[in-house]
Amino acid sequence: MAGVERVKRILHLKVTLPSTDPAHVLSVVQATAPFYGLLGGTRVRLLQNVDDPARFIQEIEYETPEAFELSRQRIASDFRIQSFIQAWRTALGGSVEIEVFEELTGKA
Repeated sequence: MAGVERVKRILHLKVTLPSTDPAHVLSVVQATAPFYGLLGGTRVRLLQNVDDPARFIQEIEYETPEAFELSRQRIASDFRIQSFIQAWRTALGGSVEIEVFEELTGKA
């Protein structure tokens, strides 16, 4: 959409699992890849904590229309978003925490 202001965000899905094996987490990340299109996902990474290998962070960098971002609290209750989070919880059997960040590097 031409002329629509967009904002860049970085979503962290923090997961603590009963296992330290990353294979299962990687398969869930691959299975949920179509969801990233809903976010306008541009970059996805999976990180494992070296000091606590049962903890993982999936990092999704995306751009979204500013109007969408302004109503993020309302969007958080969207069925598709809730389904995605529930799928993570069900598939992984661990706790899931979600945080959204804005990058400040390079801003004046």
